[in-house]
Amino acid sequence: MAKEEFIDPICGMTVDPATAAGSYNHDGRTYYFCSKGCLQKFIAQTEGVAASGLVQIETGKETVKHEEMTATPKGSFIDPVCGMSVEPETSAGKHEYNGETYYFCSSGCLNKFKQDPKSFLEKKKAENIAAENEGVEYTCPMHPEIVQIGPGSCPKCGMALEPKEVSLDDAPDPEYADMKRRFWVSAVLTVPVFILAMAEMLPNFSQIVPPNVSIWIQFALTTPVVLWGGFPFFQRALASVKNASPNMFTLIAIGTGAAYLLSIFILFFPDLFPITMRDAHTGLLAAYFESAAVITTLVLLGQVLELRARSQTSSAIKELLRLAPETAIVVAEDGSEKIVNLTEIHAGATLRVKANEKIPTDGEIIEGETSIDESMVTGESIPVEKSAGSKVIGGTINGNRTFLMKAEKVGSETLLAQIVKMVGEAQRSRAPIQRLADVVSSYFVPAVIVIAIIAFAVWMIFGSLASAVVAAVSVLIIACPCALGLATPMSIMVGTGHGAKNGVLVKKAEALEILEKVNAIVVDKTGTLTEGKPVVQKIVAFAGLEENEILRLAASLERSSEHPLAAAIVTEAENRGIKLAAVEKFESITGTGLSGRVDGKEIKIGSDKILREADTSEGGSLLNDHELQAGSLRSDGQTVMFVSIDGKLAGLIGVADSIKPSAKQAVDALRRQNIDVIMMTGDNRTTAGAVAKQLGIDQIFAEVMPEQKAEKVKELQSQGKIVAMAGDGVNDAPALAQADVGIAFATGTDVAIESADITLLKSDLSGILKARTLSKATMSNIRQNLFFAFIYNVVGVPIAAGVLFPVFGLLLSPMIASAAMTFSSVSVIVNALRLRNLKLWEYSPPRRGDAEEETRKIID
Repeated sequence: MAKEEFIDPICGMTVDPATAAGSYNHDGRTYYFCSKGCLQKFIAQTEGVAASGLVQIETGKETVKHEEMTATPKGSFIDPVCGMSVEPETSAGKHEYNGETYYFCSSGCLNKFKQDPKSFLEKKKAENIAAENEGVEYTCPMHPEIVQIGPGSCPKCGMALEPKEVSLDDAPDPEYADMKRRFWVSAVLTVPVFILAMAEMLPNFSQIVPPNVSIWIQFALTTPVVLWGGFPFFQRALASVKNASPNMFTLIAIGTGAAYLLSIFILFFPDLFPITMRDAHTGLLAAYFESAAVITTLVLLGQVLELRARSQTSSAIKELLRLAPETAIVVAEDGSEKIVNLTEIHAGATLRVKANEKIPTDGEIIEGETSIDESMVTGESIPVEKSAGSKVIGGTINGNRTFLMKAEKVGSETLLAQIVKMVGEAQRSRAPIQRLADVVSSYFVPAVIVIAIIAFAVWMIFGSLASAVVAAVSVLIIACPCALGLATPMSIMVGTGHGAKNGVLVKKAEALEILEKVNAIVVDKTGTLTEGKPVVQKIVAFAGLEENEILRLAASLERSSEHPLAAAIVTEAENRGIKLAAVEKFESITGTGLSGRVDGKEIKIGSDKILREADTSEGGSLLNDHELQAGSLRSDGQTVMFVSIDGKLAGLIGVADSIKPSAKQAVDALRRQNIDVIMMTGDNRTTAGAVAKQLGIDQIFAEVMPEQKAEKVKELQSQGKIVAMAGDGVNDAPALAQADVGIAFATGTDVAIESADITLLKSDLSGILKARTLSKATMSNIRQNLFFAFIYNVVGVPIAAGVLFPVFGLLLSPMIASAAMTFSSVSVIVNALRLRNLKLWEYSPPRRGDAEEETRKIID
């Protein structure tokens, strides 16, 4: 009796139940395993522990489906035979192959691998590629609402679908490869067809190739061109009919199909046609095989060129993806270092970044100093100095020094991943200007078919069947609804990608369209117009107190606040070596100030509002004697904070910030574009006025509470202005939502700001100007595309119908029509690609000795 054997469902090995390492009953069936590792893995997967994704393993007579573990424990390896996670210390053996060391869960897997390592590695590679492609969503650039799993054609427009998420996979696009193959084969077959058709016009050619032989050769060569080369067009045309959504491929299929079928009837059933249609010399009917072949080949060429051009529209996202390195150096607790794949890094891991290498992920420097080139992410060309405690961005380039960092954000949480996601969503969004093209496109194909029928009828009445066929086919072929449909999305795709490379992240295409029309921009003072790094400039003490005492009390209170001005006071106290005290009953009043008890005394610090409320002993006169001093500091651009002790004014602290170098140039540039720049701040009007004066800003909203900002935006909108609001996305969220375009500045490595339409990676006016330049260029590009697409069809269709024939005797050949149609779609994409070379606004530092350098003063 033959020995009974079973298949291990994990590794696929043959197992004898008598010598099996273990067995397990699942769903009424007993499984046997070659090793305890396979058994444990099977139990974990069937019980649903840490499993994801179905994998099929052939077991001979039936297919067992199980879930494959996706996570690999740190320091472990994958058995190339069964796919198990194996610890080197506990593995059953290892084997060197092509310079790589592989570890195995059992001697069976080891021996199996030794016999044919190449087959297992190639199989694993194929499985990985299949797993990556499985479940990939594809969408249409013209109709982003169309989403399906896997590649295919859009049921509405017939265009090849594209992956929804851009990847760095260098594998050739199957659609492009297929169209390219069909084109070259069709081209080889079409050339002799074209030569035979044209050569018939030459004298004595009929003696070389008789006409009755030529037409059969043309038939033989054209048939595979139309039926095989043009098969995708007929397939998409049929789908368009089923979906009641006629498109470009509907017209192509009707045009080439009509020319080919008419030629077939002429060849096989010549007696169906009147004698008047026959050639006077040869007595034969004129066929249109060359038209069908050339049209199909030229349309295939157009598809190849279009697919190639479309692939370049995602180049910006691919460049961003390439910023992230593939590996990183992980430092263990014992100081040992190991190079791991980027996907294996987890939050909290310690990483070493060597000189001139890319930073693997977002995090914080914990040891060392360096300068980092962040230009590829923020657009800032000057390297940024970093030290312990500084945040770093994954994908940026380290300078010439090594440092240690702690990973904080990994995978989809990193800044790069957020940017790629935002750009992808923006590229699939629709601008309002697209609605015009959508309306026209919905009537376009039916209208073209009607025009083709009318052209055929008119030519049949006043001309000949040959002219009628040429006119009708030319009308069907020259019309190009795709040029209309591609005009807007191609420009949006390229424009948003280019913006991302320059630190401008567009959330939706509509924002680009509106930003072009904006005539008023509201900006926050601190951090936008100024550096956002205030420092203490002046301390005035009253009632016989010392400056350091005022600073000690104020800093003790401010230590619990996250406001930039609070940080300036605390930093000044630390610089003076002042020891801070504990605070009790701390309270923060938004937009007004702070209060609390320090050393048993009630301390308050903030604007004069909180102090007037606190002053009950002197009838509100507490501040009057010192308002001149405060006014003097404010006129110098300092923010004045009042300090009171037990309700009595104890001192003033003047804090100042410096204007950003680019602010004056940016304001001037915006004003030259007839845009009103309005500064909004919670600061005192005198202080705000000092800043505005130096920058040339005429309109100021001062002493504005956070909750009042949205009302100020409404006030501007009520005056008929189209308003853009630039803020931090947190305190300014209501105002950003109220504005026609909300522009937020990214906070660290977080760019997913819900209230913003546009996010800038650099918090100054230069980013706003970049966004504005991008908006104007993108909308101009869209209008150029739409104009060309409309004009092309408005002029091309009547010419194809033969309107020029009565005057010039010109009747357009279907072959010329197909070439023109190919050119129209490709030209729209090529024009959109010009946006990749768009130069966005850049700050030009003044030359040494330039008077503009004098405008950088200490202000708030």
